Amino acid sequence: MLRHQSSDRAKREANKAFKPADTHKPMNDYAKDQHSFHENRERLKAERLAREAKPREAKPSGRSE
Repeated sequence: MLRHQSSDRAKREANKAFKPADTHKPMNDYAKDQHSFHENRERLKAERLAREAKPREAKPSGRSE
């Protein structure tokens, strides 16, 4: 049993050593488009939220009661 375990350990270490470096697949055109769309949408959302927050901070209430 001990011999079997050491063989498994050696196989595991060999698989780690010879595993391909880049395991994720390259993006196809659709995935690239979706990724760029999502990044752009998040950027625009952050800009919009910053724009909306700015007037609230700078603009005091117009009422003086």
